[in-house]
Amino acid sequence: MKRICVIYRWNFLLFRGDRQLDRVMYGKVVVWALLLNLVIMLMVRGSEKPNILWLTCEDSNVSWIGCYGNPHADTPHIDKMALDGFRYTHCFANAPVCAPSRSTWITGMHAASLGTLPMRSRNVIPHGRIKYYPDYLRSHGYYCSNVKKTDYNIGGRPDGDCWDSKVLQWKTLRESQPFFQVINFGQSHESRAQGELEKLDHDPAKVRLALYHPETEVIRKNYAKYHSAVHEMDAMVGRALRSLEEHGLKENTIVVFNSDHGGVMPRSKRFLYDSGIHCPLIIMIPEKYKDLWPAEKTGMVVDQLVSFVDMPATWLSIAGIEPPARFQGRVFLGESDRAERDYHFSYRGRMDERIDNVRAVRTKRFLYIRNYMPHVPRGQHLEYLWKMWATVAWHDQFKNGKTDSVTGRWF
Repeated sequence: MKRICVIYRWNFLLFRGDRQLDRVMYGKVVVWALLLNLVIMLMVRGSEKPNILWLTCEDSNVSWIGCYGNPHADTPHIDKMALDGFRYTHCFANAPVCAPSRSTWITGMHAASLGTLPMRSRNVIPHGRIKYYPDYLRSHGYYCSNVKKTDYNIGGRPDGDCWDSKVLQWKTLRESQPFFQVINFGQSHESRAQGELEKLDHDPAKVRLALYHPETEVIRKNYAKYHSAVHEMDAMVGRALRSLEEHGLKENTIVVFNSDHGGVMPRSKRFLYDSGIHCPLIIMIPEKYKDLWPAEKTGMVVDQLVSFVDMPATWLSIAGIEPPARFQGRVFLGESDRAERDYHFSYRGRMDERIDNVRAVRTKRFLYIRNYMPHVPRGQHLEYLWKMWATVAWHDQFKNGKTDSVTGRWF
């Protein structure tokens, strides 16, 4: 506003100083002055780097989130994000379990390319040539913090080495420098679906079973138990958003929400079906960064195909940083001249103590799964997975001949 006032005063003095200057010429001067002011304002806008807040939850596919169509889900804060932002309908994890999925995130490269696909193998990669995406953000003036899960499955470098801290610094950062903040919510982790199935907060009658799960009381109760866990996670999302607003950062911060892969009932986490890789993705972008909007107005649905490997490249791009050539993902936000991807690739290797070798390719319409070990059942026994009563009950149904061609296929 001060710049506009100065320009108008300059025009007025110019007109007063030369009374022979005709009004047509004066009008042209004013128009050019206003155009100059607009250019200056756009240059100032371009120099303002947005804060980025990445809210990640664990182990939840789209079926546990209300705004993705499940009437029994209780996720009011995430649903509100979808109304205030943009909900992506075709976002997929590259690996259906946390360690290789997060390995892909931190490097911008497929875990299958790095040798970090086997669960918690911590293969050493050439760190001198392969930096993590926070390294690039920090070198361009961003303060990077992770609260606080890493689990990158990579050896040769401490997971926390690429972060400035494991705590929130919003109060001190508000006036000093842009930040990239990760907050991970563990309330929806698979472990929260384990344990006793009594004293439930969610009504087992109000759950929507997957068609491949047999109708049993135990499985219904286990669904209800996990719905409550997701509701707790949603409450933590709401708390983070309130804190952001209380610190006066809402209008300068792009907020992203998604899960680290699918899950969590048996046949989802660790497996390359949609139940294991189809993830929620919601992005809120303030009005001042409207040039990054993926649709005409907030609240709209975006059907663009997004792969997890695309995320690091996109975070760098919206921070004004050119992603390195070795990144294997595509920028999917704010780059209208870049073509949308046609395919998403995902992969499975050893998960916990069981080996399986599976690859998959996904388009918006089709999922093709190639199984390289057809001699073993998909539902191989895993100690951790069998801690969930739904898995035990399902296996008992199969062993007792109570499943059909659909509900028994996994075994």
